[in-house]
Amino acid sequence: MTCTNKHLIILPQKFAEEINNHAIEEYPNECCGILAGTNNQFLQLFRMTNVEASPYRFSWDPKELFKAWNTMEDNQWEHRAVYHSHTHSPAYPSDTDVRLAGWPDAFYLIISLSDKENPIMRIFQIIDGIISENRMITQ
Repeated sequence: MTCTNKHLIILPQKFAEEINNHAIEEYPNECCGILAGTNNQFLQLFRMTNVEASPYRFSWDPKELFKAWNTMEDNQWEHRAVYHSHTHSPAYPSDTDVRLAGWPDAFYLIISLSDKENPIMRIFQIIDGIISENRMITQ
């Protein structure tokens, strides 16, 4: 089930470019990472290693995740968004994405490389299996 949410997400241009570059660099495998911040602002991007090394799913390196969490705690940042790429499918949560969505307060940003010349980024919330798309702008 999908619905449209009223959140307007502002993604700094530098993070949009970093996510795009990360996705291209990891292709044909999925990339993954975390965006952290506070007061509804993204302040830090943490690139993660996809230990699955797969074009169909991702899993973070636990040591990198632990380091990112410590940095977030030290700076009193919130976990704001998970990002990952879809290498051959639309920028929309897959059944696996929905099943593994474990942080209801987080946003889930997906970049699709199904057309590598024109990547598409979209952002969602996934709560109890319900996908809500949010509006996102970069600036």
